[in-house]
Amino acid sequence: MTSSSSNFHADEPLTPAGRLFLRPEINQIIHCVVGVKNSLDVDSVKSQIADSVMIQHPRFSSLLVRDRNGVEYWRRTSIEVDRHVIVVSERVSDEGVSDEKAVNDYLADLAISSSMDTDKPLWEIHLLLAHNCAIFRIHHALGDGISLMSLFLTCCRRADDPDALPTIVSDSKEERRNTRRKSWAEEIPKMLLEFLFAVWFSFLFVAEFILRALWVSDRKTPISGGNGVELWPRKVATAKFAVEDMKAVKKAVPNATINDVLFGAIGAGLSRYLEHRQPKGLKEGLQLTGVAMVNLRKQPGLQDLADMMKGNTGSRWGNKLGILLLPINYHKKVLDPLQCVKRLKKMLDRKKRTFEAHFSYGIGKLVMSCLGPKIACILNYRIVCNTSFTISNVIGPREEITIGGNPITYIRVTSTSLSHALTMHMMSYAGRAEMQILVAKDIIPDPEFLAECFENALLEMKKSVATLTTK
Repeated sequence: MTSSSSNFHADEPLTPAGRLFLRPEINQIIHCVVGVKNSLDVDSVKSQIADSVMIQHPRFSSLLVRDRNGVEYWRRTSIEVDRHVIVVSERVSDEGVSDEKAVNDYLADLAISSSMDTDKPLWEIHLLLAHNCAIFRIHHALGDGISLMSLFLTCCRRADDPDALPTIVSDSKEERRNTRRKSWAEEIPKMLLEFLFAVWFSFLFVAEFILRALWVSDRKTPISGGNGVELWPRKVATAKFAVEDMKAVKKAVPNATINDVLFGAIGAGLSRYLEHRQPKGLKEGLQLTGVAMVNLRKQPGLQDLADMMKGNTGSRWGNKLGILLLPINYHKKVLDPLQCVKRLKKMLDRKKRTFEAHFSYGIGKLVMSCLGPKIACILNYRIVCNTSFTISNVIGPREEITIGGNPITYIRVTSTSLSHALTMHMMSYAGRAEMQILVAKDIIPDPEFLAECFENALLEMKKSVATLTTK
């Protein structure tokens, strides 16, 4: 690939969120683990990378540069694939350790020792040959999770149709398909009421957001992190769910979504885990606040990706993310497992109808422009320190897919560490949903048990649904 001009005007500035992710206090790198059925051939993988859409993308073929004022820009360069592919031939763990645990231990090490050289584009691929998997390490400054997943899937094909691209249908699209069209006479009063509702709750949620950035903090619990915890050693565990189980619970709660069910399982699972760690001393109803990053753009389909790369659509590539604060409450005993989903669904519905995420993005952009990335980073860092966990959810393909003709067995996502002691990243693929649980191991020493708590919470909900159905 020919290097583009290094002329200043040819450089493209980073988005505000991209600049934030580069701050050393945050420095977010996405780790996407792709397991494959057959052995990896290193030369073949390098050849596929060299011919892929990914290499053609401006972000993946640009260096991070700074001008005399310290403002970051992307500058096009040529790609040397060998510098981006790291081959690990031997097992990364002792004999007898499962592939899943071995890969998770490798990810835990990357979470706190993951600097990237700025003399090449900010991505690399680790090939763990003995474990039949590849780890895509992509700096969050290159783009958000949805855009990066869309880019990855353009390199894949459906297992049942080698010429077809994977398909992704979000929960919101399904909801719109099933929504009954109503007359204007029905819609106008409802729209007015919803607008007033949104303004009121937006005011409340925005006030909470500001207070969190200043001094309001969750009470300390056995899962609390804090200042400096991002540097502590990590452990990673995987919680596994069946999408069909989530759908069964979803049908039992009117107008619920998969996200409602997921968050309900997390709320119930955390209560179960805290009861195990600290059976006495936790107040009933104690609030734990999560931080969720929300994509504010229209979700790009795979067919839109080429236009986005050329700048032909309104969706500009990069990071356009807002923050939602998601409170859950500790409950010692829950008589009805579905009650947790219903309670959290009510809260999530309010959040969806407000401007909280848009406000957080707008105020972050304003602070970044007027006060600089250092102040913006301090405010974001304080929000993380004053809350209890991070959660994200990315929708993957519904059907099984291949990459380079090699069937993909799983896709899992995690990131580098934050000052939270608990970070959760959910990824769905081919009827399964797997959540990577990244913890500070000196605070949460048993993430495998925490994963079981989440899994058992969903199974209890499914059992409750089955009991209701048979009555």
